Amino acid sequence: MSIAKRGFQHYLLQLQQHPLRTKAITAGVLSAISDIVSQKLSGIQKLQIRRLLLKVLFGFAYLGPFGHYYHILLDKLFKGKKDSKTVAKKVVVEQLTSGPWNNLIFMLYYGFVIEGRQWIHVKSKIKKEYPTVQYAGWTFWPVIGWINHRHVPLQFRVIVQSFVAMCWYGYILEFKSKIKDID
Repeated sequence: MSIAKRGFQHYLLQLQQHPLRTKAITAGVLSAISDIVSQKLSGIQKLQIRRLLLKVLFGFAYLGPFGHYYHILLDKLFKGKKDSKTVAKKVVVEQLTSGPWNNLIFMLYYGFVIEGRQWIHVKSKIKKEYPTVQYAGWTFWPVIGWINHRHVPLQFRVIVQSFVAMCWYGYILEFKSKIKDID
């Protein structure tokens, strides 16, 4: 058996035995990958380790656990059903609750913790950028939500969402750098 296959089987075992911990670690690792790629694409020559570690902390301490409990709650609310009508309802609920919330939390965390800005500056950036980021989210995330709720087993939904979020938060950071260029 190949190393990759053994590693994947071990990962699945950890996911089964320790779902919250495994999802938190996975979200942290994917946040690290997202930030490394984002830093390189934005032209940062030397990797900003503090920023990287703070992004890992955000993925590990917030994104993984939030997603874990949120998906369990959605499945309980909708009794685990996967028919089209129920999936559509799940997607709407997700887009009106966790989508806006997660974008706001990320922007607050990034402004306060990663950039070390004061409230007045964070508030100003959120006022300026949040509507565009959220609108973009509403054009992108419903498709991911549909696929996730319709075709992905519950135990893998946070992982799928974390993987896609890796790309999404990279988009937000790239968007923020473009806004900065306009300022």
